[in-house]
Amino acid sequence: MSTRTLPRPYGLVPLVQHRVSAALERLQLGALALAPPLVRLALAIPFLKSGLTKWSGGWHVSPVTDFLFESMFRLHVLGHRYPFPAPDALAHLDAVAEVLLPVLLIVGLGTRLSALALLVMTGIIQLTDPTGWANFHLPWAALALALLALGPGKASLDFALARVLRARAAR
Repeated sequence: MSTRTLPRPYGLVPLVQHRVSAALERLQLGALALAPPLVRLALAIPFLKSGLTKWSGGWHVSPVTDFLFESMFRLHVLGHRYPFPAPDALAHLDAVAEVLLPVLLIVGLGTRLSALALLVMTGIIQLTDPTGWANFHLPWAALALALLALGPGKASLDFALARVLRARAAR
């Protein structure tokens, strides 16, 4: 992203090149403003929808969620299937994470940490269901990695908080 002023072009070809370059720079600035909040939302939605189905009210994980973690979900590692350790605790932790982390992503608070946690969860989900990589796990991992690379963007609480902290430090 360049902020330098291009010299005034003379002739048709340099004029077209200058205009195309300026248009691409404006397009890049727009994409940099829109991409982070859209990526945060795209990653948050599937996890939040899944997380909301895991509760039966209050702090009680649904019986179906407990059953899945105790009896159905298995880690597929090196050709073997292993049960989850402490399935009740993991079911509760998963249910909390699948609601809390997407909410944090949506508002843009702790964005990189939330994206990293969802990337780790995606890896565990991949080990639990190795067939879902192309349709679900690969896009989720790509979105999480994009957030780790791009950050939360300007339309986020992370950005606002950093701005306030910089202003206080400058005093």
